[in-house]
Amino acid sequence: MLNRLIYDAALWLDETRWSTLLHESYYVYSWVETTHVLSLMVSLGLLFVIDLRMLGIALPRVPASRIAGQLQWPMLIGFGLMIITGLLLFYANPVRNAQSVWFRIKLVLLVGSAVNAWIFNNRMKQSVAGWDSAPLAPPGIRSGARLSLLFWMLIVICGRLIAYDWYDCAHEPTGFIKTFAGCIDGQAQF
Repeated sequence: MLNRLIYDAALWLDETRWSTLLHESYYVYSWVETTHVLSLMVSLGLLFVIDLRMLGIALPRVPASRIAGQLQWPMLIGFGLMIITGLLLFYANPVRNAQSVWFRIKLVLLVGSAVNAWIFNNRMKQSVAGWDSAPLAPPGIRSGARLSLLFWMLIVICGRLIAYDWYDCAHEPTGFIKTFAGCIDGQAQF
């Protein structure tokens, strides 16, 4: 039932004029995709510096609060731009994306990453006074940094794999993959 709802919503989006224009526009689609990748590089690059600082690998002599404070706004701007362009990329081809195993895995990972970021940020703010200048963050903060790095590496890999259709509904997968991808029996192939 949920897969049918997602499929119908994706069909509705796909039939809108702007979705078609965006998908068929060689230059605009390419600009959106390029902006998505560039904003991903900026925001994840800054996030990785923060995570690596918490692990004691990068800039261990610089206070953690100073690094996080100076990189927070550019990182958030990059994430904002990445979210906007990601939504536009989905909007350009909603049926195919909604029925991509890799896209669905990426969404689950994004939710996990957001929860981890919220917990990580709260823990850091509550405890930073006690370890700010220490080369290593406390174990809980280090675990959050490791999880962040893992989540984002997997998100980037899944994002890249969306371009490949190994498990898409057009190939008529079976079992769990068919259900997880959201394939609907008798649907029009994209």
